[in-house]
Amino acid sequence: MMLSAVALLLVCLQMRVLGKPWSQSAGCDELLGSGRVPDKCGVCGGDNSACKLVSGVFQHTLSKVGYHKIVEIPPGATKINVTEMVKSRNYLALLSRSGRSIINGNWAIDRPGMYEGVGTMFTYRRPNEISSTAGESFLAEGPTNEILDVFMIYQQPNPGVRYEFIMPSENALDAPHPKQNQLDVNAVNGPSTSEDHERSGVRPPPPVPDNQLPAAPPTTRAREYNWKLSGTTDCSASCGRGSRFSVFVCVHRGTHALVLSDLCDSSTKPSPQEEPCNVQPCPAFWDIGEWSECSKTCGLGVQHRQVLCRQPYTNLTLNVHSSRCRHLEHPETSSSCQLKICSEWNIRSDWSPCSVPCGVGQRSREVHCVSNVGDIVADDECNMKLRPSDVENCDAGVCTKSWFFSDWSAQCSADCGAGIRTRSVQCLTNHISSLPLESCGAQRPPEAQPCNNGPCESRTEWFTGPWSQCSAECGSGGQQRAVVCLMRSDEGFMVMPAYECSSLDKPLSQQSCFIKTCGAKWFHTDWSACSKTCETGYRVREVRCLTDDMMTSELCDETLKPHDKEECHPEPCLPLIDEKCRDKYFNCNVVVQARLCVYDYYQMACCASCTRVARRSSGHWGQRS
Repeated sequence: MMLSAVALLLVCLQMRVLGKPWSQSAGCDELLGSGRVPDKCGVCGGDNSACKLVSGVFQHTLSKVGYHKIVEIPPGATKINVTEMVKSRNYLALLSRSGRSIINGNWAIDRPGMYEGVGTMFTYRRPNEISSTAGESFLAEGPTNEILDVFMIYQQPNPGVRYEFIMPSENALDAPHPKQNQLDVNAVNGPSTSEDHERSGVRPPPPVPDNQLPAAPPTTRAREYNWKLSGTTDCSASCGRGSRFSVFVCVHRGTHALVLSDLCDSSTKPSPQEEPCNVQPCPAFWDIGEWSECSKTCGLGVQHRQVLCRQPYTNLTLNVHSSRCRHLEHPETSSSCQLKICSEWNIRSDWSPCSVPCGVGQRSREVHCVSNVGDIVADDECNMKLRPSDVENCDAGVCTKSWFFSDWSAQCSADCGAGIRTRSVQCLTNHISSLPLESCGAQRPPEAQPCNNGPCESRTEWFTGPWSQCSAECGSGGQQRAVVCLMRSDEGFMVMPAYECSSLDKPLSQQSCFIKTCGAKWFHTDWSACSKTCETGYRVREVRCLTDDMMTSELCDETLKPHDKEECHPEPCLPLIDEKCRDKYFNCNVVVQARLCVYDYYQMACCASCTRVARRSSGHWGQRS
């Protein structure tokens, strides 16, 4: 019954007066702050004395194929748990005392799932993973409303079955604990141990020494209680010939009420009588094997399992024709499976530019293995045979190369005596990019030449080397230079100790540098050959404005741009000696400039021009007109 609003207000006011917190939760008795919780018996605020845990382990060695009873669970049982200790080819089965099959009865193996029976819902689990070692299990919350019999369908050695359930305390005497179940009822599991009793919560009575045993039971006990045949145990097998035994119980002589066995004289208890039962042959059944591994590690695959029709005969189970199992639904032998969705190759970028401005180079692009959710994963998760290429060769065209060099530096490196002047030399292609210096051939123009500003007087002075290149191409950086004390004379220089120059201000060896924008200067190639061998022609050269990093620029001073064209060979042409040696090609001046006269074809096509060049090179000019 829920608290009314008025009662709830009164409770809150009382808590405030007592100084208790305002926030209190209701217990299982629906009273705020009571702190009561249900015990394992379901009693609110109980001490677990209203019920009793019954548990045990069925480990009997079996020999006959078929159904073997494990335990009998009385009505009113809760928290039922029957679990096979290790996975095996055996099956667990549940039957009600009224004969109804709940799970795996009548030689029909049910699928794992939920099954209703005896007033509760059972969860049947059968792990089928290849790597799993867990066995079958039944779980139910209860309570049950009928006697429940648990069986094992025996096919291979029993690995052990653990069972437990909770009974109300008033039924604890009637509930079969492991010893009664295994000896008096089933007679299939051998004698119980003290460990079984401890699990069930029932302790065995302490042993009595032989010398304290009475010679005969008291006459009052013999008159008051006696043994009575109450029936037989269930058959040990549902088919194929089993055994059952007579069951004797202790009753009150007058009222015939069932009492504890300890009240009767155990020496007068009749021996159980064995009799055969269920001698009819066992029906055939489908023996289902484990599923194989999925045929594919990703995507839709197939898995298979072996399904055989088998029938028990005495102590053997034989494979029989599938027609014997036609009364049962044929289990599936193959099934679709999918461990995960396959990852696929994905091209994440276009091809990059060719790695070289001319000639053969390489270009690349990004190729990744991507999962179905778009994440980049390891390449081995995709099919390597289908991987798109991420690198390929590219041809940027034929490279043409020339030497480019700047003007000589304006100042000599030495104020007096011998020094040098320098200039920059670069090997460039027609694509305006720098190449290794050896790419333009061995005829490399010199980068330094000697210079002399006259003899030097003998004196000491600080000598400074050239500043190193600024550490930053643009912006702030630093640069260093060598500073040494030298004695200068006409014979040369001599390095002196630093104190010899102590009277002089020592130049800085380090300084900061700042390059706002990269500088630019004019570069040019050698002059081409003269367009004419006589009568004034012209020659040309290529001039470019380049930055320090050899990129084309427009920052050079146009007034300082070197000439790219000039006149040449003002001498008049000499008459040809051989009248038959004439130019048959209209553009022989280009043949001469390209130095193609070394080839026989061009010597004949441009005989006059090639002959004049040959004579001028050999120093034989002939007679002027």
